[in-house]
Amino acid sequence: MKTTSIAALALTLAGILSAGGARADGHYVPGVEGIQAASVPPPGMYYLGYLINYDIGSFRAPGSSTRLPGHNTGTVTALANRVVWISGHRLLGADYGMEAIVPVIRTSLTVNAAGISDSRSGVGDIYVGPLVLGWHGQQWDAVAAAGMWLDTASTSHPASAGKGFKSAMLTGGATWYFDAARSISGSALVRFERNGHNSAGLRPGSQVTMEWGLARNFGAVQAGLVGYSQWQVSSDSGAGTGGQRSSRHAAGAELVYPIPGAGMFLKAAAYKEARARAGTGAYPKGSLLRFTLVKAF
Repeated sequence: MKTTSIAALALTLAGILSAGGARADGHYVPGVEGIQAASVPPPGMYYLGYLINYDIGSFRAPGSSTRLPGHNTGTVTALANRVVWISGHRLLGADYGMEAIVPVIRTSLTVNAAGISDSRSGVGDIYVGPLVLGWHGQQWDAVAAAGMWLDTASTSHPASAGKGFKSAMLTGGATWYFDAARSISGSALVRFERNGHNSAGLRPGSQVTMEWGLARNFGAVQAGLVGYSQWQVSSDSGAGTGGQRSSRHAAGAELVYPIPGAGMFLKAAAYKEARARAGTGAYPKGSLLRFTLVKAF
């Protein structure tokens, strides 16, 4: 399934704390959605389980795309439990629904440059989305959504599951089918996050994430190319922050396998980040594996 979300879940680490203590990132994890990411399913109740492993090969030094010196690695494994309800009601000509995400996260960090060696597990910040709108045309789908990442998880250690602040998230996107049989598709899903202040009064800058997918049907199976880009679009604010802004870009491939008799889809995707630039704090660069289970009830 596809739609907003998502989304999903929250990578515990999209940046390490800088000297000023600000994280230049939001809650949303790029790479959670791919093929037909902007297509909302028909009315019904859906469970989506996203199992994600982000392997950090290195960190970029603050304000640059230069590799941080020394041995600096990490692994973030997350299971994002997402429930989506698409009602039989219409709003603005679209199917109306709502969603919620509860991520469970395990993070291990070894960042010698910052003197950090820490591993933690826990429930991450919860997402509540009271607005999901899905439109459907003969050869297109579109989605719009809005929700809030809550500040519900622990932030007591470097590898803790929480971000330490709330984020409002807006989502929009479209899928285009290049033929009447809908066997070839292209999609783009864009999310905007406006982050709140943490307990120290620091505010990470706003973030835009774009996920895309190009796919073709091979019988019942779908396969294609996927990718993501993520940009910090406003500067961090608060003591110790600067005007630097982070970004990352990745590409990969995805396979979608339906199990019609069980009302399920299985998805697998792999991404490699080609470029990453740090903002106020050090920023990870690595590769991501995602396995998704979609179950209709």
